Amino acid sequence: MTDRGMVFCHEGGAGPPILLLHGFPETSLMWHSIAPLLASDFTVVAADLPGYGCSDCPVDGEGHSAMSKRALASTLVEAMKALGHETFAIIGHDRGGRVAYRAALDHPDKVTAAAVLDVIPTYEVWERADARLTLSFWPFSLLAQSAPLPERLLLAAPEAVIDNALSEWGSPPDTFPSWLRQAYVGALSDPVHVHAICEEYRAAAGIDREIDRADRETGRRIRCPLLALWSDKGGLAEWYGDAGGPLGIWRRWSENVRGQAVLGGHFFPEEQPDATADAITTFLRAGVNRH
Repeated sequence: MTDRGMVFCHEGGAGPPILLLHGFPETSLMWHSIAPLLASDFTVVAADLPGYGCSDCPVDGEGHSAMSKRALASTLVEAMKALGHETFAIIGHDRGGRVAYRAALDHPDKVTAAAVLDVIPTYEVWERADARLTLSFWPFSLLAQSAPLPERLLLAAPEAVIDNALSEWGSPPDTFPSWLRQAYVGALSDPVHVHAICEEYRAAAGIDREIDRADRETGRRIRCPLLALWSDKGGLAEWYGDAGGPLGIWRRWSENVRGQAVLGGHFFPEEQPDATADAITTFLRAGVNRH
């Protein structure tokens, strides 16, 4: 429990703590194959982002601030403290990756290491946005539109949303068992949570961009070690060659960054759980997550 509501978590394993964060349109269940692989070396906490899954939805704030990555990161730092973890590593995929790097920037005394999976910073996304982004990942623009249109569309056809994402974003549809698909559909069937999810996308299009911009202009950088992993056949692998690819972009934000492409589509953590877990474990075993 936090001052901003309950955060739903799964916890297990033993060792230095790591926080796993999911993206859209998923929940903490995305880590169902990876978490057991990590639990032999780490205390693993897989959380539903505030406003997603079974976590509580923050009350709307001015300028969509309640679902800003800054607010979500603060809530999750408080949740980890409530679990007894004053410091921890943070691993985030998709939207969770945006929360992860914001936590590393805003809470350098709490976050010992961070990994961002198939994302570049929100500010960089919008500054480099073109037709490829709009056509490939429609949630960025559609869900950022004013209420209630995005909410009504998601609630009218949650199955279609899940089917599109899990079938069209580069990962084989059979990666996702029927029970998992149904869980994701259920998570997109509650009006309060769907509104919170849309608020999170609105925040990304507004306040998150401005917070990122301020960090870039002042030269504020991620201090902890950073791992970037991305799909070998997705947008990150193809769109940003002029900037040195994902690593070139992340080096604008962190002095200590390493990374690589992973075989698979956008949902490569579920498609390639062993390879993803190995990359995370190797990174953390390098001594970046020791107290």
